[in-house]
Amino acid sequence: MTDPQTDTAAPAQPPAPPAQADAQTAKPAKATRAPQAARTAVPRPPRINPTLEKLAQLYPHLFGAVFLPLKRGIFQDILAAHPDVIEREALKEALAQHTRSTRYLTAVASGQPRHDLQGQVVEAMAPEHVYQALLEVFRRRHARTGEDVRPKLRERIVQAFQASGLSCSDYDALVRGRDEAANVLLGEALVEAAARNAKDEALLRAFEASGKPVEVFAEMYGMDARAAARMLERARRMRGG
Repeated sequence: MTDPQTDTAAPAQPPAPPAQADAQTAKPAKATRAPQAARTAVPRPPRINPTLEKLAQLYPHLFGAVFLPLKRGIFQDILAAHPDVIEREALKEALAQHTRSTRYLTAVASGQPRHDLQGQVVEAMAPEHVYQALLEVFRRRHARTGEDVRPKLRERIVQAFQASGLSCSDYDALVRGRDEAANVLLGEALVEAAARNAKDEALLRAFEASGKPVEVFAEMYGMDARAAARMLERARRMRGG
C-alpha cells in the first residue's frame, strides 16, 4: 500500500531587475552550479531485514523467490532450530514483516496450504484466512492503481467459497465481518455461487440420467470435456457437503 504523492505549485518567480542604462558596463552573469539539494534525488532501495535475509538463506523454499504459507507455530520451530543464530525479538519482527507483505498475503489468498520448515504440507489454509487475505490484497491493489477491483474480488470470493466445501450459510457466518462494503460484496458472491451450484447440480443430474461417458456427454451439450468434468466434480462436492 502506497500513499499517493501530492503535487504543489512552484512559487512565483520575482520580477527581473530593470536593464542597466549603460549596456557596455553590464557584466555577463557567472554560471553557477545547482545546489546539491536541488538535484534530482535518486530513491534508495528499501533496506532488507537482515533476519529475513538469513531466513531466505536457511529456507529458500519458504522465504526465497516464491513465498509459501507458513504453519502456525513456525516461530517456535525456527527458534528451536537456530537458538544461537537468530535472536527472538529480531525473528518476531522479521516474521511480522514477512507475513504482512503483499507477496505472502497473495500466497495465502490463493488458498495454498501451510508448510513446515522442510517445505512439507502440514495443514489446509482456513477459509477465513483465505478470505481476509483476499480482502487485503485487493484493497492494496485499489489503493495502488485506483482500479475498481470489485468484480475481480467478487469472482475470487466465489472461487474461495467453492473451494471451502462449506454451505453458503456456514461460509457467510465464518467470514462475515464489520466492513459493510465487504459484506455487500460477500453477499453478492454467495448469490452468484448459489446460482452456479444450481446449474452444476442440474448438469450432474442430466449426466447421471444420460449414462454416457463425460466426453460423449460434453459433446452432446456442446461443452469442453475438461470444463464439464470440473463442473460435475464441483457438483459432486457440493452434494456431498
